[in-house]
Amino acid sequence: MGALTPLAIKIGSISWMPRLLPQIVVVDSAVQRVTGQKYGLLDIGGLPNITLRVAGRRSGVVRSTRLLAVPTEKGWLIAGSYFGGPRMPQWVFNLRAADTAEVGHHGQYETVTWRELDGEERGEAWARMVDVWPNFDLYVSRTERQIPVFLLEPIALI
Repeated sequence: MGALTPLAIKIGSISWMPRLLPQIVVVDSAVQRVTGQKYGLLDIGGLPNITLRVAGRRSGVVRSTRLLAVPTEKGWLIAGSYFGGPRMPQWVFNLRAADTAEVGHHGQYETVTWRELDGEERGEAWARMVDVWPNFDLYVSRTERQIPVFLLEPIALI
């Protein structure tokens, strides 16, 4: 966590934040371009994050999405929260349709497999994620849908 993390958490809790997501993505993309794809707004906020690259389920075009991600001993935890918006993020559908994806962290990419977590495993992962980003619990109160949680694990090179 960084010095700006409390401010990032406060901004992330604003109820109308989902409406600004398109503008946030534009600014984040500009920061990434300037830094050679190594840093973005989440880095400035002192938050752990990845770039998820996964093929579109219909088009096959690889899409990149910067996501808050919690590192674990096995890989990365991510959640399809969309700030607690009513609709599921498109990357969730694309990931569910793919066997593998790529995860980038500070400009370095690796191929990963994924699992959508449920039950006790999801509950434990959710608690870890809330420790990093308390707003995840706020997002649950904003939506009627279940926010999916995924574990992304690097494919071991043999």
